[in-house]
Amino acid sequence: MRYIFTKKLCAFAFGLIMFSACTPKTQNVQPGSDNFVRGADISWLPQMEATGYQFYADNGQKEDCFKILKDHGINSIRLRTWVNPSDHKINGHCSTPETVAMAVRARQHGMKVMINFHYSDSWADPGKQYKPAAWVGLGFEDLKKALHDYTLDVMKQLKNAGVSPEWVQIGNEIPGGLLLPEGSTDNWPQLAQLLNAGHDAVKAVSPATKIVLHVDQGNNNARFRWWFDSATKHNVRFDVIGMSYYPWWLEGKPDYTLSINDLGYNLNDMAARYGKKVMVVETGGEDVQSQNTYNMLVAVIKKVKAVPGKKGLGVMYWEPQGARSWSQYPLSAWGDDGKPTKAMDAFLAD
Repeated sequence: MRYIFTKKLCAFAFGLIMFSACTPKTQNVQPGSDNFVRGADISWLPQMEATGYQFYADNGQKEDCFKILKDHGINSIRLRTWVNPSDHKINGHCSTPETVAMAVRARQHGMKVMINFHYSDSWADPGKQYKPAAWVGLGFEDLKKALHDYTLDVMKQLKNAGVSPEWVQIGNEIPGGLLLPEGSTDNWPQLAQLLNAGHDAVKAVSPATKIVLHVDQGNNNARFRWWFDSATKHNVRFDVIGMSYYPWWLEGKPDYTLSINDLGYNLNDMAARYGKKVMVVETGGEDVQSQNTYNMLVAVIKKVKAVPGKKGLGVMYWEPQGARSWSQYPLSAWGDDGKPTKAMDAFLAD
């Protein structure tokens, strides 16, 4: 997610909000049989809870955020994870222990899990792919080993806590590559090695987990063809093509109606061209335009479901609970009253 802050928020430390990573598998509720992914990235949730943010159900009653999301059709949770993050409430946390704790909570609510490796200490997106501070200065082979070993460790900790994720992203919005400059798309042979190192680490722990490669601007077919043609040419191993779709972030902030058919075309083309399943792993619309965002989500879900051969896996909203009053983020699906907006009803509409 290309996240732009409008205010400088004070950094502060607070205790980790986490369930024990030793939670027995028998306490985890296994995901339901609903195969279409109606998901949400809620990585800010522990920090929101720690700072006292209160969540309310549609009826105005105080409620656990997971329960509210599940009541609105959410069946899958996406979690970003950072290598050595700070304690800043917005730009930090998402450490391995916190990620494991959140994955356990998701399982306890019967939800599927996607882990999103940024391979950074904070945000990684098309505008920045900074290495973790501890990896700066490593030669390429050592950098590749660091990526592999870190991925392997996180996956082992998840497995020990009773969670084998359904999906893992190797990098977040990586049209230009990751761990720059070594992993730039200007050097596809090296980028391919890094991506495959992540793939192999995941599969070594959880062979059934599907590997997602994630590029932004899901409405831009030329962008996706160039990227995945290059990945295929360099023998990158993956299972799912992940897309971001944010009309609000496009130049001029055009209404979704001007790009939704392009998204549909790209979804169909990616599935047919590469024989892979596809998923919109990030989307969102302006919180103060909840009806329009609802309409957009309904349209996006319809396009994904229409991919031939049932290759459209699902749709995930990025930080729907991340209310603007707490985060300054304008594309959540939560109101000033602490309740979900009309937009979240889209996950029940289909």
